[in-house]
Amino acid sequence: MSKKHVLIIDDEPDICELIEITLTRMGFQTQSAYTIAEAYTLLKKETFDLCLTDMHLPDGNGIDLVQYVQTNYPTLPIAVITAHGNMDSAVKALKAGAFDFVSKPVDIHILRNLVSSATKPNNFEQSSNATTTITGQSNTVKQLLKHIEKLARSQAPVFIHGESGSGKERVARMIHEQGSRADAPFVPVNCGAIPAELMESEFFGHIKGSFTGASTDKQGLFQAADGGTLFLDEIAELPMHMQVKLLRAIQEKAIRSVGSSHEIPVDVRILSASHKDLAAQVKEGHFREDLYYRINVIDLSVPSLKERSEDIPLLAEQILQTLASKSGCNSAPSLDSAALSALSNYHFPGNVRELENILERALAMAENNVITANDLHIKPQQTSVTEAGNTINLARQEKNAIMQALEETRWNKTAAAKRLGLSLRQLRYRLEKMDID
Repeated sequence: MSKKHVLIIDDEPDICELIEITLTRMGFQTQSAYTIAEAYTLLKKETFDLCLTDMHLPDGNGIDLVQYVQTNYPTLPIAVITAHGNMDSAVKALKAGAFDFVSKPVDIHILRNLVSSATKPNNFEQSSNATTTITGQSNTVKQLLKHIEKLARSQAPVFIHGESGSGKERVARMIHEQGSRADAPFVPVNCGAIPAELMESEFFGHIKGSFTGASTDKQGLFQAADGGTLFLDEIAELPMHMQVKLLRAIQEKAIRSVGSSHEIPVDVRILSASHKDLAAQVKEGHFREDLYYRINVIDLSVPSLKERSEDIPLLAEQILQTLASKSGCNSAPSLDSAALSALSNYHFPGNVRELENILERALAMAENNVITANDLHIKPQQTSVTEAGNTINLARQEKNAIMQALEETRWNKTAAAKRLGLSLRQLRYRLEKMDID
């Protein structure tokens, strides 16, 4: 079996030599370049499995090289070496498409983890290993699946946002399962469910005797996820003191257990989610801006169910099959045409989770293995004259607000969306709905 080939780009011979020795001992073949021009030449002549580049080179910036590789060799992972503490450069590189980063002076343990992870095959090439899926044939879902596949190739932190019940944890699991960390743990944690006084111990662990009741050493969530993925759901619920500690753990790639005098390195990919608008939380002083930029390197929006209503029949069929299987039924019940119409026209404030609850309740009420509209117990939207008038008035107000924001931002949709407190996807949905070009 041929050795995997790594290209190292750094204008400091000592750094190149250190990395070459480390990777050679790991069983890799290496080649070094001292300028971006030399790197371009080697990339055109030979095939590599990984690029590792310094950020500051005599003839350009490492980000230039990241962008070049992304354009010309999109499946080739490229990692960057940054100056110690310069997280701004690391974030810029990750946003440009870098796989990951390592800081100077290069920590050999962190470098080994990075190279091992980067050169593992991603599971989207071995789809049988990935068990979590999203049901749907809509263009919205197809686009989401493409984003997930692309994000699985990276180690960049991803912030997943969407309405409650839309499937944010499912998306996070898919990113993990399709990536190079699939064989390692996926550790989900609901930040809002941990008491504030226990958070530090839960996240970082503690050593015996560090506080009253600490009768044994305890491993924290970061250590439990070492080598894998830590999914921080409802991250907006973290109190300020934990936001500071989380920021340090992400920047240093190391943690310190409660009561310990030293840090231990951890290799964890951070995925996070919230149904809240984190940008608004930052403006209101409830969330640290520096942490926001560290976890929001890549932003991924999960569509609400009403944004992909054409997927409801297929989704309902799958949910009913799962429920029937769990209850020991030989066959799943079917939805009659009236029930299917009622579901397709319902607005689902609770998204997929609400659809699951509605169908589970309907399954218990159904007769002759057929679910009717009455079995669903969902209230149709009211259409009285007064409410219709209010709806028209609200729609007019919404359109006026959107038009005003667009005009004030000179039709910059991204800026207008921020001004309105919407995601770009949400604004586009409204523009299409209102037939605004």
